[in-house]
Amino acid sequence: MVRRVLSLTSGRIAVVILVLIALLAVCGPWLAPQDPLATSDNALASASGAHWLGTDHLGRDVFSRLLDGSRISVLGSLEVALTALVVGAVPGILSVYSGRVFEWLTLRLADTLVALPFMLFAIAVIALLGNGITQAMLVTGVLVSPLFYRVSRAATLAVARSPYVEAAIVSGASVGWIVRRHVWVKVLPPIAVALAQTIGVGFVIVSSLTFLGIGVQPPAPTWGGLLATDLGYLSHQPWAPVAPALLIMVTVWACNLLADAIRDVSGEAGRALASRRRARTGPSAPVTVGGSR
Repeated sequence: MVRRVLSLTSGRIAVVILVLIALLAVCGPWLAPQDPLATSDNALASASGAHWLGTDHLGRDVFSRLLDGSRISVLGSLEVALTALVVGAVPGILSVYSGRVFEWLTLRLADTLVALPFMLFAIAVIALLGNGITQAMLVTGVLVSPLFYRVSRAATLAVARSPYVEAAIVSGASVGWIVRRHVWVKVLPPIAVALAQTIGVGFVIVSSLTFLGIGVQPPAPTWGGLLATDLGYLSHQPWAPVAPALLIMVTVWACNLLADAIRDVSGEAGRALASRRRARTGPSAPVTVGGSR
């Protein structure tokens, strides 16, 4: 699947952008030219050689704070996506094989979670457990998990009716063996699409919470927090919100672009794409025998 995704221009663009964002999250604090928490008297300065994106209202280097704040945004979005994957995909697959009681309970629970506003619950959890991004992202991941539940359940139902799966059940194979051997390969592409989309949703959630000052203790830098701070000084630096807003927008766009690329190369769409490419290459040259045509 990876090779097929990279064969698409959109897939290559998305992967390059997301790899760069991941490198910022890993190496950002060490690449920062200045201390992101250090204040100075040079407040609201314009871009210069010493401060590539200027300084904020406390004289802190904006570029260094952007690099340092990338880690919280990336880790928070991954926490949302991975929590939703584990909580949603596993029950979704097992609901097809674990009996009607388990199926009914998980379906009702998924319907309940869909109806809950995850932003409000994330804020409520922070109010109860303290101002921390980790607990908010865990709760948000649980509330987003019905997406993975429905995707994995639908894909598993399609595979469960296959003759080879029914033959494995008749022969006495365990549910775990069937899932590992037959189901997971078929369920993986739609789950990968949902995972890429959920990472983008996680970026929006983290940015929204930190924009409101929730989940992170100041003066820790975040992309959403920088955007909120810059909006308060538009009369002095009207260009300041562009950098954090652009980072958020490009990252979310790359996640959606990657999800589209995975969808285009998997399933029936992927086979149709491969057929069109073979048709464009044309038929192979005729084989000659003994040098005659």
